[in-house]
Amino acid sequence: MHEVSGQAGRHWTEMGRHWWVQAARGACAIIFGVLAVVWPLITLLTLVILFGAYAIVSGAFALFGAFRGVHPRDSRTWLAISGVLAIVAGIVAWVWPGITALALLILIAAYAVVIGVSEIVAAVARRKAGETDWAYLVSGVLAVIFGILLFAWPASGALALTWLIGLFAILYGASLLLQAYRVRESARRGSAAGPAAHAV
Repeated sequence: MHEVSGQAGRHWTEMGRHWWVQAARGACAIIFGVLAVVWPLITLLTLVILFGAYAIVSGAFALFGAFRGVHPRDSRTWLAISGVLAIVAGIVAWVWPGITALALLILIAAYAVVIGVSEIVAAVARRKAGETDWAYLVSGVLAVIFGILLFAWPASGALALTWLIGLFAILYGASLLLQAYRVRESARRGSAAGPAAHAV
């Protein structure tokens, strides 16, 4: 019993050390979303550059979290996959300067669906490992819904699509910040409960 309690405390302590990874991803998403919303005359090239930067940075943080965070093995695998795909999407956006609005739309939609599915699978893996993390599931569902909306609404005006992309990024970023907060708080409770349980 003492050994199990000690392991749980160490587990949450290790997770708490990397809560800032999710927070950084959330902050990047929110910054990208705010720029898209408050910049009504944003050009296609600027949007491509912003999306590429966001995808690469977010993917890099996801990979860091996969290799350094303490998560179930299946969860780490899917987090790594989502990180690699995000970086690939960002690079594709950057090396394709003549990308059309429709092509960019399809790229962002595909990115959102794949990332969302990866996060949903990771959330399920975490739940099977005994970690209830509904915020992770919410972010995945939001991403999938957003991707489907883009696929189903390709003929919308550029301004409406820019706002849609921006609003999604803000909501997605907020869900990641919520994840980071919950991980940090859970780590604090776990590290506090560990010594107490060990002393009993």
